[in-house]
Amino acid sequence: MSLIRTALAATLLLSGGGSGAPPPLRIAAAADLRFALDDLVKAFQKDHPGLPIEPTYGSSGNFYSQLQNQAPFDLFLSADVSYPHKLAGQGLIVPGSEFTYAVGRIVVWTGRASGIDVERLKMDALREPAVRHIAIANPQHAPYGVAAEAALRKAGVYDAIKDKLVLGENISQAFQLVQSGAAEVGIVALSLALGPSVSGQGRYWEIPLDAYPPIQQGGAILKSTHNLDAAQAFRDFMLAPEGRAILKRYGFSEA
Repeated sequence: MSLIRTALAATLLLSGGGSGAPPPLRIAAAADLRFALDDLVKAFQKDHPGLPIEPTYGSSGNFYSQLQNQAPFDLFLSADVSYPHKLAGQGLIVPGSEFTYAVGRIVVWTGRASGIDVERLKMDALREPAVRHIAIANPQHAPYGVAAEAALRKAGVYDAIKDKLVLGENISQAFQLVQSGAAEVGIVALSLALGPSVSGQGRYWEIPLDAYPPIQQGGAILKSTHNLDAAQAFRDFMLAPEGRAILKRYGFSEA
């Protein structure tokens, strides 16, 4: 890591030209990373205080479409390894920069005010008469939505509750639907349920990993990057022990 830090420091000095700030590291990040990535950035910047970092959160599928059209990002952190792999096949990433950083998990989550005992009822909580709306991410472009739909089908409840489903553009929006009371319950990312700003707001039951396809999360450095050294350093930090420890704290398994 010391060599990486030295090289990056030299790059920041040159890019600033002694007269201005270096260009920001622009990260297109899956919405399930909202809390974990904030902590990763803070930890990384302790060793790289001069580097501005600008994460943008959204659905991996939508980012994939944008990146095919040269959206201005340096690093892509997807909730599905297939998207960086597709970009690699199209020659849109730095060769050899593709990586897998975590395995995500999903939970049934509800606010404490709902009175729905998801810890006891588990997937049967979705059948409760009080549940009129169930939030999930849109399976058309959000990997966590694909996982949620698969878990519903595996549990044999999909046909019974499909008319109650409300779709968030990404997993963060799905979570917000439950937080706001627009949905009584949702199937969301464990990483969001463990977020410091929502701790104590609700309760959850973790859906077994064998109930849905593995949420293999991966990333890549975009070929159009203007900040290659910084993107490489941040990628390496995520895969190093300190970065992995932060991801683990938010419920991510090691890939």
